[in-house]
Amino acid sequence: MRKSLFLIMAGILTLVLSLAGCGQGDENQQKGAGEGDDTPEKVSVDIGMLKLTSSAPLFIAIEKGFFEEENIQANAKWFEAAQPIAVATAGGSVDVGATGITASLYNMVAGGQQLWIVADKGREQKGYSSSALLVHNDSEVTKPEELKGKRIGITQTGSTFHYMAGRILENHGMSLSDVQLVPLNSIKGLMEALSSQQVDAVILNEPNISTAVSEGYGRVITQVGDEMDYQTSGIFFSPKFAENRDTAVSFMKAYAKASQYYHDAVLTQKDGQAVPGENYEEVIDIIAKYTDQDPELIKKGLPYMDRDGNLLEEDIQTQIDWYAKEKLIDKAIDADQIVNTEFLKEALNN
Repeated sequence: MRKSLFLIMAGILTLVLSLAGCGQGDENQQKGAGEGDDTPEKVSVDIGMLKLTSSAPLFIAIEKGFFEEENIQANAKWFEAAQPIAVATAGGSVDVGATGITASLYNMVAGGQQLWIVADKGREQKGYSSSALLVHNDSEVTKPEELKGKRIGITQTGSTFHYMAGRILENHGMSLSDVQLVPLNSIKGLMEALSSQQVDAVILNEPNISTAVSEGYGRVITQVGDEMDYQTSGIFFSPKFAENRDTAVSFMKAYAKASQYYHDAVLTQKDGQAVPGENYEEVIDIIAKYTDQDPELIKKGLPYMDRDGNLLEEDIQTQIDWYAKEKLIDKAIDADQIVNTEFLKEALNN
């Protein structure tokens, strides 16, 4: 009897220990699945940008998950104008800025503020319609040389439009003193002034060039890309963001991948003419989604960008020297104070 009782108690003890062991095993398994998970958390990155076609690589990288592949949570922060983006990037309100390269940007750096231009976000290139000098369709002017003494509409003093007008005039033996520049503050103002013939010529970008031509009041006399190679806009890093090199390089990996996707889809050429590439309609639809524009209008003006996102570095110094010559910036600076392409180079090499 005692022997039987002993065997029963031993059996119960064995069962209890066995169950405890199973529970401990489950606990360890759960712990391994949680605490042992070494997947890095996504880094949140705020990107200041405008709803422009030239922001297409950023739209693509967000929409296609290229940033997520690099463990980056990209947060679009929308702005209404270019200059506030540069200010926000320099001040660290956003990590990355995407906007035009203007005199005010160079003045910020000359005044002691810091940010880095790290990649291409749109440039003027021969063979691509991005920006152009237009006259009214009824004008007798057929070439830039004939604009002497005329009124040329631009957006603002020190803007990319100001720069383009000045450089075109110089290419044709003139200077800004030979014409009257009329700042009109907006693209809409430029188009209305040309249509009503309040000015003799304007600088416009696509798709506004195509709109003016198709509506019968504008005529192109020269494409900016035929006059010069010009880095109109760029991707900027804030000083703090640039200090986190791993994340900065990862950002550039995603951006370069998206630039390649954009270039292959919409900038493919055959016999000197643009032809739709692979993923053309998809890219147009992505741009339309983020810019709230008609896809057919977007197709009329797709800005040129380097396939890998490479910046036209030498042009930055050219711009600085021109703005300084025209006294549009307080003092000339060295391009090395504002350009840093090492992040993109490292991204492309990995």
